[in-house]
Amino acid sequence: MSLKIQRNDQVVVIAGKDKKLDRPRRVLSVIPDENKILVEHVHVVKKNVRPNPQKNIKGGIAEQEAPVHISNVAIYCSSCNKPTRVGYKFEGDTKVRVCKKCGNTLVAKGKK
Repeated sequence: MSLKIQRNDQVVVIAGKDKKLDRPRRVLSVIPDENKILVEHVHVVKKNVRPNPQKNIKGGIAEQEAPVHISNVAIYCSSCNKPTRVGYKFEGDTKVRVCKKCGNTLVAKGKK
Protein backbone atom coordinates (compact mmCIF):
# COMPACT_ATOMS: atom_id res chain seq x y z
CA MET A 1 0.00 0.00 0.00
CA SER A 2 1.43 3.37 -0.92
CA LEU A 3 1.15 6.29 1.45
CA LYS A 4 0.26 9.85 0.57
CA ILE A 5 3.18 11.20 2.62
CA GLN A 6 6.71 10.85 1.27
CA ARG A 7 10.21 11.45 2.60
CA ASN A 8 11.21 15.14 2.92
CA ASP A 9 7.57 16.31 2.96
CA GLN A 10 6.54 19.03 5.37
CA VAL A 11 3.94 17.80 7.89
CA VAL A 12 2.10 19.24 10.90
CA VAL A 13 1.28 17.14 13.97
CA ILE A 14 -2.51 17.21 14.49
CA ALA A 15 -2.81 14.73 17.40
CA GLY A 16 -0.74 13.49 20.31
CA LYS A 17 1.66 15.04 22.80
CA ASP A 18 3.52 17.07 20.13
CA LYS A 19 0.37 18.77 18.81
CA LYS A 20 1.40 22.08 20.38
CA LEU A 21 4.31 22.29 17.90
CA ASP A 22 2.37 24.18 15.23
CA ARG A 23 5.11 24.72 12.69
CA PRO A 24 5.74 22.21 9.90
CA ARG A 25 8.36 19.50 10.35
CA ARG A 26 10.29 17.38 7.83
CA VAL A 27 9.61 13.67 7.34
CA LEU A 28 12.83 11.70 7.84
CA SER A 29 11.59 8.29 6.73
CA VAL A 30 8.41 6.37 5.97
CA ILE A 31 7.55 2.89 7.26
CA PRO A 32 4.65 1.78 5.02
CA ASP A 33 4.27 -1.72 6.53
CA GLU A 34 3.35 -0.24 9.93
CA ASN A 35 1.65 2.97 8.62
CA LYS A 36 4.18 5.04 10.56
CA ILE A 37 6.59 7.85 9.76
CA LEU A 38 9.64 9.35 11.41
CA VAL A 39 9.31 13.13 11.82
CA GLU A 40 12.13 15.50 12.72
CA HIS A 41 12.01 16.66 16.41
CA VAL A 42 8.68 14.89 17.06
CA HIS A 43 8.19 12.07 19.60
CA VAL A 44 11.76 12.25 20.85
CA VAL A 45 12.63 9.38 23.22
CA LYS A 46 15.71 8.61 25.30
CA LYS A 47 17.72 5.49 24.52
CA ASN A 48 20.53 3.88 26.48
CA VAL A 49 23.59 3.44 24.27
CA ARG A 50 26.47 1.11 25.08
CA PRO A 51 29.97 2.38 24.41
CA ASN A 52 31.74 0.88 21.40
CA PRO A 53 35.36 1.98 21.07
CA GLN A 54 35.78 0.27 17.68
CA LYS A 55 33.07 2.44 16.11
CA ASN A 56 34.08 5.46 18.22
CA ILE A 57 30.67 5.60 19.97
CA LYS A 58 30.44 7.02 23.48
CA GLY A 59 28.03 5.40 25.87
CA GLY A 60 25.27 7.16 27.76
CA ILE A 61 21.75 8.35 27.14
CA ALA A 62 20.98 9.46 23.59
CA GLU A 63 17.84 11.10 22.24
CA GLN A 64 16.28 9.97 18.98
CA GLU A 65 12.99 10.24 17.15
CA ALA A 66 10.49 7.40 17.42
CA PRO A 67 7.89 6.56 14.74
CA VAL A 68 4.52 8.34 14.78
CA HIS A 69 1.34 6.91 13.27
CA ILE A 70 0.48 8.49 9.93
CA SER A 71 -3.02 9.47 11.09
CA ASN A 72 -1.51 11.87 13.66
CA VAL A 73 0.03 14.14 11.02
CA ALA A 74 -1.28 16.14 8.08
CA ILE A 75 0.70 17.27 5.08
CA TYR A 76 1.48 21.02 4.98
CA CYS A 77 0.71 23.04 1.85
CA SER A 78 3.15 25.94 1.45
CA SER A 79 0.78 27.95 -0.74
CA CYS A 80 -2.21 27.65 1.66
CA ASN A 81 0.03 27.86 4.77
CA LYS A 82 -2.24 25.26 6.40
CA PRO A 83 -2.35 21.51 6.87
CA THR A 84 -4.35 19.86 4.12
CA ARG A 85 -5.43 16.57 2.61
CA VAL A 86 -3.86 15.08 -0.50
CA GLY A 87 -5.47 14.28 -3.83
CA TYR A 88 -4.08 13.03 -7.10
CA LYS A 89 -4.37 14.10 -10.72
CA PHE A 90 -2.59 13.30 -13.96
CA GLU A 91 -0.45 15.90 -15.71
CA GLY A 92 0.27 14.32 -19.05
CA ASP A 93 1.29 10.78 -18.23
CA THR A 94 2.60 11.46 -14.69
CA LYS A 95 0.54 11.19 -11.52
CA VAL A 96 1.08 14.14 -9.15
CA ARG A 97 -0.12 14.93 -5.65
CA VAL A 98 -2.31 18.02 -5.27
CA CYS A 99 -3.62 20.03 -2.33
CA LYS A 100 -7.35 19.49 -1.74
CA LYS A 101 -7.84 23.11 -0.63
CA CYS A 102 -6.06 25.14 -3.30
CA GLY A 103 -5.33 22.60 -6.03
CA ASN A 104 -1.57 23.33 -6.28
CA THR A 105 0.83 20.44 -6.75
CA LEU A 106 2.68 19.20 -3.66
CA VAL A 107 6.39 18.62 -4.16
CA ALA A 108 8.68 17.17 -1.50
CA LYS A 109 11.39 19.52 -0.26
CA GLY A 110 14.30 17.60 -1.79
CA LYS A 111 12.60 16.90 -5.15
CA LYS A 112 11.91 19.21 -8.10
